[in-house]
Amino acid sequence: MKFGIDRLLADPALRSPLEGRRIAPVAHPASVTEGLVHSLDALAACPGITLSSAFGPQHGLKGDKQDNMVETADELDPIYGIPVFSLYGEVRRPTARMMDSADVFLFDLQDLGCRIYTFVTTLLYLLEAASGTGKAVWVLDRPNPAGRPVEGTTLLPGWESFVGAGPMPMRHGMTLGEMGHWFIKHFKLDVDYRVIAMEGWEPEAGPGFGWPESRIWINPSPNAANLNMARAYAGTVMIEGATVSEGRGTTRPLEVLFGAPDVDAKAVLAQMQAFAPQWMTGCAVRECWFEPTFHKHAKTLCNALMIHAEGAFYDHNTFRPWRLQALAFKAIRTLYPDYPLWRDFPYEYVFDKLAIDVINGGPALREWVDDSASTAADLDAVAGPDEAAWVEERRAFLLY
Repeated sequence: MKFGIDRLLADPALRSPLEGRRIAPVAHPASVTEGLVHSLDALAACPGITLSSAFGPQHGLKGDKQDNMVETADELDPIYGIPVFSLYGEVRRPTARMMDSADVFLFDLQDLGCRIYTFVTTLLYLLEAASGTGKAVWVLDRPNPAGRPVEGTTLLPGWESFVGAGPMPMRHGMTLGEMGHWFIKHFKLDVDYRVIAMEGWEPEAGPGFGWPESRIWINPSPNAANLNMARAYAGTVMIEGATVSEGRGTTRPLEVLFGAPDVDAKAVLAQMQAFAPQWMTGCAVRECWFEPTFHKHAKTLCNALMIHAEGAFYDHNTFRPWRLQALAFKAIRTLYPDYPLWRDFPYEYVFDKLAIDVINGGPALREWVDDSASTAADLDAVAGPDEAAWVEERRAFLLY
């Protein structure tokens, strides 16, 4: 099993088009080789590679920024003396000055396979900035740890944001290399684009189902701590638009369906099982307690439900994290009709829409949760056609 970065480093023929050109890696802490050398260092030491700049996405090249909307400044790399540009600082889109710093951009970010995870948007913005300029963008492909399953509603026109790059469902089931091809076709971009594909990736093979057991997990962002989180994230990320805790400030963030000091987790679990038990398959859900050290409900004991999409509890073909999280919201709303569930604050610099709607690329999920008469079948009727359409649309772009 070889990731794109390892194939590029091992094969002089793959690297030959890079000779004599200025190279800029786009990287974060999980951008490492199979020997755990950071891609920036590995490329700097590689014959025929001339680094002229580097780029870091949200949370920074070093991955040191814990929360969303915490910006990273540009800096000068102390070892290589090249500028390191932040794509989550003063700008989200590469400026002309940034693009002028290199001829080829090597995009080497580990993704989670979820529309809201901002690295996929960073890829689109880079492709758009390169379009028509003659600049080349190469994706050094990495696994989608959530595998191929598709889930969620399609982002609606007019709801584009930094957490909504385009009309795809929440859980898209593609690698970033594949997504780049779709972006170019869908947005009609003119880019010198290349994917250094993985070798031996089997996204539907167990036990990893997307994540090869031969590779260790390194956090691509501070709160992406393990494979369980990556599998659950297409659901649990929605808690960022709610007042209940997603577990930030604990050792297992984004692996819970909620945490709150004023919600009875046992009662919520019973309501979930009564309302839509078919959405709870493929994982285990258990009651737990935590006290966040920071973020929502800091220093306050919270009752919670934790997801275990791992080990013997995990069924790759039936686990549906988006529906599972929707079900937890629905149970809370049913038991506590007046609970102030939705967080009212600017989310990823969108100031005129509720955060939960920005996250979902439209209001459908929130409206379903808040409608006391809605059923599980109603949400399936909204999401099902979107999911089926995406499975068909992405088919031409799959590389593995």
